[in-house]
Amino acid sequence: MENRIKFGTDGWRAVIAEDYTINNVCRVSQAVSKWLLKNNSNPSVVIGFDCRFGGKLFSDTASKVFIKNRIKVISSNHFITTPMISLATKQLNASIGVVITASHNPPSYNGYKLKASFGGPLLQKEISEIENLIDDKFYDDLSDISLENNDKYKIVDIEKLYYDEVVKNFDIDLINDSNLKLAYDAMYGSGMFVAKRILSNAKFLHCDWNPSFGNIAPEPIHRNLSEFSQFIVENKIDCGLATDGDADRIGLYNSKGEFIDAHHIILLVIHYLVKYKKMSGKVVTAFSCSVKVKKLCEFYNLEHETVKIGFKHIAGKMVTEDVLLGGEESGGIAIKGHVPERDGIWIGLLLFEYMASSGKSLDDLINEVYDIVGSFSFERIDLHLDNKKKEDVIEKCQNDQFKSFGEFNVKKIEKTDGYKFFFNDDTWLMIRPSGTEPVLRTYSEAPSRDIALKILESAQSEIL
Repeated sequence: MENRIKFGTDGWRAVIAEDYTINNVCRVSQAVSKWLLKNNSNPSVVIGFDCRFGGKLFSDTASKVFIKNRIKVISSNHFITTPMISLATKQLNASIGVVITASHNPPSYNGYKLKASFGGPLLQKEISEIENLIDDKFYDDLSDISLENNDKYKIVDIEKLYYDEVVKNFDIDLINDSNLKLAYDAMYGSGMFVAKRILSNAKFLHCDWNPSFGNIAPEPIHRNLSEFSQFIVENKIDCGLATDGDADRIGLYNSKGEFIDAHHIILLVIHYLVKYKKMSGKVVTAFSCSVKVKKLCEFYNLEHETVKIGFKHIAGKMVTEDVLLGGEESGGIAIKGHVPERDGIWIGLLLFEYMASSGKSLDDLINEVYDIVGSFSFERIDLHLDNKKKEDVIEKCQNDQFKSFGEFNVKKIEKTDGYKFFFNDDTWLMIRPSGTEPVLRTYSEAPSRDIALKILESAQSEIL
């Protein structure tokens, strides 16, 4: 019997040639086919792949499974970002979107993301239905299926669909003709081509194909972007944008080469959309996000809701409610006016437009937000623990056994998705097992970086 395939917070991911195999990709694709045929009279799939090893092979394999089931396939002709597939799924009226990507995971991984017809992540109910349709083995022979000259298989320039949408929604000339010195780091990911197409005067880093990703996981966090930080300082860049392997997450740098985390980006975007673009709507953020988001929403009289981690929980709200912004601590942010999908390049362009139209630096814009909510710092450390130790820690959290972490006394615990220990209204620690990796994540927020780091150090002493 083959291993049971499970979809985590954002798709199925596994190590290539271990659990991520041709046969397992076929098993998942066959389950998707069965689900599509059950729920649609004339189903179609939009499919694409990012820059990872074997991307085209796995994409073509999945396409053959769909065609074997008489399902129409619309495929990209080269690397694409996840938001491109989400947009194409909606624009081309497809039944589902498939992205062969492991997003920000290490280079040895690949994965399989599913996108709904509305242009965002497939919702949990549908994912569970597909999981339950995955057979133990894939028995069909695909040798008789050719993608060439097949009336069920069509290649579309999905990147152009996305580029046209960007041009419709942003003042690209304003950005490119401004005096801003901008930079983009693709982290060897699939945003490399479209970014060069949009940003004619920017400087670029890691915008060539390298499926080993320079032996760094393409996750846009500071420890993975030290070269970009240095690049920004050396080239006197005003603002630097980085995106992950499939370009749905954002990383941002100011002119000093300092990392601007997702919490600050979420606050900046809300501030820009409400104060300057005169937009409104509900704000939905994941459980691990800063408490300052709620404070800014109160200032602007916006409704705010906290949901479980995993963008699918935000996307569901964006489809059924009037949502201005949905955001995650990991750098995934979606806004009204675009598909209900995280999009690192889209959010980066919004911030570039904000800087170009205001004539202000990124630090000046952040200080505008600080004037409303106060300054703060957020830190995260991932602890690599064996399963037994991880389970012990989670059991202690469940049973409210942690009363303090060093000098920090617990006043309140929230358990929406993980465990958030509040020491006062704006200082907290969160502990949560990862949904896609064998790690225990620890997060902290405090008025200063020193305090935030001290909280994490105290947590490690208590846990390890």
